[in-house]
Amino acid sequence: MPKSPVLDPMTLPPRRGSGYPEPYRSEVMKREKRAIGDAFGLKNFGVNLVVLEPGGASSQRHWHSRQDELVYVLEGEVVLVTDAGERVMGPGMAAGFPAGVADGHRLLNRTSKPAKYLEVGDRMPGDEADYPDIDLRAAHAAGGYAFTRKDGTPY
Repeated sequence: MPKSPVLDPMTLPPRRGSGYPEPYRSEVMKREKRAIGDAFGLKNFGVNLVVLEPGGASSQRHWHSRQDELVYVLEGEVVLVTDAGERVMGPGMAAGFPAGVADGHRLLNRTSKPAKYLEVGDRMPGDEADYPDIDLRAAHAAGGYAFTRKDGTPY
C-alpha cells in the first residue's frame, strides 16, 4: 500500500496483454493496465487505469456471472461492442455491465490515438466469465482467472 492515500496511476507498473490462451491473447496485446485498486490495498472492488492503443481490443467479448463491471472513458474514443451492436464512447461517457446478464461486451480502439479509461469491477468469489463468440470460459482462481474450453478441457 502506498504511504499516501494519493498517487499518480501512471507511476504504477503496467501490465500488458492478458492471461488468455493463444490464439486469443494476441488480440489484446495493445492493452495496458495499471492496477490502482491493488495499489491501495482495496479488497472489495478493483480499479484499473487502462490505455488502449490504436487497433487494440480491451478483451474478447465476455460477460460475468457474479461480477459487476463499469467503464468510464477519460481520453480518446473507443467502440463498445455488445449484442445490441456498436456504440462509440468518448470522454465522460460510461457503460455498466451487471453480473449475470448474458450480453458480452468489449471495447475496441479504431482510431489513430490511444484511448484511456477506468475499468471498475467487484471481486465476487466464484465468478465465471463466458465468451459467446469463441470457445473460451474463465473461472475465478487465485490471482486471476483459469481458462478452459467451453467443454471444460484445458488449453
